[in-house]
Amino acid sequence: MALELYWGSGSPYSWRVMLALEYKRLPYVSHLLDFSRQEHKSPQMLKLNFRGQVPVLKDGDYVVFESLAVLYYLDLKYPDPPMFGRTPEESGVIMRVICEYQAYAEPQLGRIVNTILFRGLEGHEDEVTRAIHLLGGEARTIEGRLSKSDWIVGESMSAADMIIYPNIRLLLRALNRPEAVELRPRFLPMENNYPALARWMARVESMPGFERTCPPHWNRQGGAG
Repeated sequence: MALELYWGSGSPYSWRVMLALEYKRLPYVSHLLDFSRQEHKSPQMLKLNFRGQVPVLKDGDYVVFESLAVLYYLDLKYPDPPMFGRTPEESGVIMRVICEYQAYAEPQLGRIVNTILFRGLEGHEDEVTRAIHLLGGEARTIEGRLSKSDWIVGESMSAADMIIYPNIRLLLRALNRPEAVELRPRFLPMENNYPALARWMARVESMPGFERTCPPHWNRQGGAG
């Protein structure tokens, strides 16, 4: 029975799982949900994930949600090629880097993106400025790793790359909004500010099947931005 993925366009958490499925070349049935119609909160979806969030992966009778848990399940169930390392030591580093990212970088990135896209910058300038400062420090840490290796951990793409890449793309999309023009110089152009990160993003985007993972509504609105 084919894997089934319930996801939403523009959700970085869904994007992580789609990158993993393409990386492992696993066929799956796509269920694209319409956020504007609250399809992710439908009775059918709440039976699969009581939190009403995406992504949700269904593998036969088994259902798993939360993007990191989905990636971990996929790696154990379909181990080739691996996403969580080939040795215990490499696995430990991958999980450590993911935990560091989720603890220190992701909250700041989310604060910036949510303010620009949904709350509006007016009245939140100090909060966003602080978040950008903290995120910049974390970006320099990732830049340092990528200056020594093509991938964030090890010699091949891993779950760490899949966890981090979609959020950075979402950040760049938010920073390209007209109202964020004064915030851009901290990160953009990325080729100047974070050249190793820019090269890494290009490597991710060259993986087979990458184009199938991109949020479709971004293309309709003129690209990733």
